[in-house]
This record gives sequence, C-alpha cells and structure tokens, in this order.
Amino acid sequence: MQAVIMAGGKGTRIASVSSDVPKPMIPVLSKPVLQYELECLKRQGILEIILVIGHLGNIIIDYFGDGTSLGIHIKYVHELTPLGTAGGLWYLKNEIKENFLLINGDIIFDVDIERFYQYHKAHGGLATILTHPNDHPFDSGIIETDDGGIVTCWRHKEEERGIYKNRVNAGIHILSPGIFSFFSGDVKKMDLDREVLKELILDGKLVAYDSPEYVKDMGTPERYAMVEQDIKSGLVSAKNLHSKQKAVFLDRDGTINEHRGFLHSIEEFVLLERSAKAIQRLNASGYLAIVVTNQPVVARGECTFDELEAIHRQMETLLGEQGAYLDDIFVCPHHPDGGFEGEVPELKRDCDCRKPKPGLFFQAAEKYNIDLAKSFMVGDMENDRKAGKAAGCRKCFMVGESFDLFDAVTEILKEER
Repeated sequence: MQAVIMAGGKGTRIASVSSDVPKPMIPVLSKPVLQYELECLKRQGILEIILVIGHLGNIIIDYFGDGTSLGIHIKYVHELTPLGTAGGLWYLKNEIKENFLLINGDIIFDVDIERFYQYHKAHGGLATILTHPNDHPFDSGIIETDDGGIVTCWRHKEEERGIYKNRVNAGIHILSPGIFSFFSGDVKKMDLDREVLKELILDGKLVAYDSPEYVKDMGTPERYAMVEQDIKSGLVSAKNLHSKQKAVFLDRDGTINEHRGFLHSIEEFVLLERSAKAIQRLNASGYLAIVVTNQPVVARGECTFDELEAIHRQMETLLGEQGAYLDDIFVCPHHPDGGFEGEVPELKRDCDCRKPKPGLFFQAAEKYNIDLAKSFMVGDMENDRKAGKAAGCRKCFMVGESFDLFDAVTEILKEER
C-alpha cells in the first residue's frame, strides 16, 4: 500500500517553535516530525511514499531526497500555489489505482496500519478515517457514527454540538481510488474534510475506525512539548495496538459520578469532584481508561439504549471540558430477574457480562489487546472488586467517602515506579 503525506503546511500556530522551515520539518528531539512519520510507516512495510509539498518544499527535498537513506522510495508532488488540504490529490488521480493511506504531515503517531486496513476492507467505505478521543474536543470537529462505524454526522468546532461522544478525526485516512471522482476538471484548492469526506456521509460511504493509539498534532507550543515528553517516555510506540496494552477499568456510578441510584436522564449525571483530574492523569500515563458498568435499567424498561447513550455523551462532554477522556465504555444492559413493568424480555437473562462476572473485561481485552494481569479495577461495590479479580486484574481499588478515584489513580501510578 502506498502512503500520501500532505506536507505543505506553514505551521502558523506554532511559529514560536520554528518559523524558518515547513511545519512537517519542525524538529522534535532533533528529528523532523516528518521523519517520525516515515520511520513508522517503514517499520510496517509501507515503503512507497508520495509527499505533497508546497511552502519551503525544497527543504524537504534536500533533507530526504528520494528516500534511499531511510530505506524507502519517495516521490514528490509540488504545489506551485497552495491547494488546501486536498487539492494536491488532483495530481495523483491517474496514478493511484488501489487503496492508499493519506496522512497529515504534522502529526506524531504510531498506529497498527494492518489492523486499520483490515477494518477498511471489511466495512466497504469509500474512505475510512481514524478517530480517537482527545483532551481538547471543545475545539475539535466531532465525528458521530452508528453502531456499525458508519459516519452519520461531522460537527466542526464552530458548529452547535450540545452533548457529544468525544471522537475526533486524527488525520490518518485510508482512501479507495474511487475518491478521485471528486477531482475532475481543473486543479483547484480543496478542503479534505468539508469538500470531500463530509460529502460521503449522505451515501453512507464514510467509515470511522476508532482507536486509542497515539496520534497528536503539533498545532501549539503546548502540544509540541507534550509530544516531546511522550517520545522520551516511550509512550508513543507503546500505544500501538500491536503491543499489549494496560488499562484501568472504571465503574461508573459512585466512581466517576455521584451515586444517585440508577440514572435515567442526563440531568441526574453529576461528576464527582476529582474524577476528571484522575482520568486526565490516566490519559497521560499510557493506561487505557475504560468504563465497565452494569445498567440493568435498560432490561427493566426504565431507560432506553438511546437515553443511556445520552447519559454517556453527557459524561464524555463534561470530562472533555476538563481535558479528560475515556477510551471506551462497555455496558451490560441485562438483568436476570423478571417481573418489572415495561421490562425488555430479550434482555432478561443471566449473562456473562454482568459484574461480578468478568465478561466486559474480556470484551475490552479482545478489542484492545489488553494484558489484564497488568491492569487495574476501580469501583465502589463488592461486585466491582469480584469482577476485577475474576478477570485477572493486578489489583482492585474500592472508593468511598475518604478514598476517591483520584486517590486510586495515585496508588496505581505508584505501582509503576
């Protein structure tokens, strides 16, 4: 598979770091951002690279040449005038005949490309975008999907969004050659997100591949400093799903939010005081933050799946406002006992996922290649502790009046020292 990297950015928001080179050539620990990208691709067998260059593009050519020094082969497309985030693809419409990667040239990432590619093929979209949660969703475009991963809505940061699931476009895409139907006529400036990808939504041809792997842009000096630290610590490569992951599993009610019995509406959801700060620390540590929650209110007919989803969107929105995010939420909607007015018969059963059984943990471990023996459970009920133990977690922490989620995370991070 070929990779096309859009490497023509000027990097105006990060000019204080380096203003005399194109954005993809900004050095991170003495090595250009673009070199990290190329090396990541090479490690996964992607050796044919096309660089779309523009502003100060000669600096990129002088540095990388034809790619021989890195053991890859590089071709160049030089935009004589700025063509936006997609216009340069016009020059490739008669050259690329198979699925290809399209990558922003200003991001540090380490992603299991083969896993991503297999997902793209299985879902049959014209384009598949990699989405992930981030710590600044309030100034990012939000991607909404159906249960099958088909994108149903793309809300840009200037648009009204209400409550939302924290998922944003990471800047890594797999495109089918049919995408070049957008590039008929003469070459012109085009916006990839607004004029190409969003146009696929109505026909159900845009798919989202959601991943907790490491992808960060270099948009601000603050994010630049964070990326430097993450490279030094080894966090970037460790987050590739080809490697075993570690997680902190979190109960919801009484652990993240105030325990008010089973919730039925977003108005009842209130974050505990230090839970966002605790989850923010998990996000920075390399642990996946994964909620595992029993919600028998669905089986009992007291809350619909849509109402439960709204509660979880409220949780993600409130966490995102404080710079924290969840990597995933796993729910058991079942209940073993009958006799409730309005109950849902097909959900009334003795299942393997209702805590204290460990089914939700096993689902998460399979999806994200998690080593349960290096993972932790934090909850407020004995069933949480029993479930974590049954799953084989390293240790389980119980929160209460004098010991909260922030305290539990502090203890977990001490275990790493």
